Amino acid sequence: MLRLLLASASPARTATLTAAEIVHDVQVSDVDEPAVLEAQARAAAEAGAPPLSPADQVLALARSKAEDVAGHLAPAPGERVLVLGCDSMLEADLGAGVEVVGKPGDPETATRRWRAMRGGTGVLHTGHWLVDAGAGRDGGVGVGGVSSAVILFADLSDDEIDAYVATGEPLKVAGGFTVDGIGGPFVAGIEGDFHGVVGVSLPLLRDLLGQHGVSVTELWA
Repeated sequence: MLRLLLASASPARTATLTAAEIVHDVQVSDVDEPAVLEAQARAAAEAGAPPLSPADQVLALARSKAEDVAGHLAPAPGERVLVLGCDSMLEADLGAGVEVVGKPGDPETATRRWRAMRGGTGVLHTGHWLVDAGAGRDGGVGVGGVSSAVILFADLSDDEIDAYVATGEPLKVAGGFTVDGIGGPFVAGIEGDFHGVVGVSLPLLRDLLGQHGVSVTELWA
């Protein structure tokens, strides 16, 4: 029996998989994301390597989430469980140079970021890591990749930004925006995979499944 387990609490990710008829279950990881990035940055510094790029950061977080969930699984005899971890970050110029932007967390931060981003562009990176939880120890065998897309933001008025932030949506999502929700009218264009911006790239997932010898059609409802 083949199962796909999504190691993410994101409603947008599970909705994307469901719309594509990809059967899956959800088990959220307990990964401390800031701690993972701090450890990665420390290791890079000790090795004399450059800091992790935004793409490397989201890939590291996706891997940590997938391996965390996979490491707590005990597949039943004859059961094969593939665990998918994902993480997204926006790379944007907020006025003091390019920054990596996660979830704003509070209205003030969301408002400040949107006033800096409006009328401009950013790059949304979504890391994916797919682990075969039944293969070996230490979280199983995994493969990964990153989906990156250029986002063109509409030139919002202050009133539009205030109204959008008041909905609460920007506070809970990477980059402070969605393309599949309330924020859709404020994204003027996308160069890249739409689903990757939502939170999980279906073409990339297909490729990762293929590396595990699995066809996406095997997961269709």
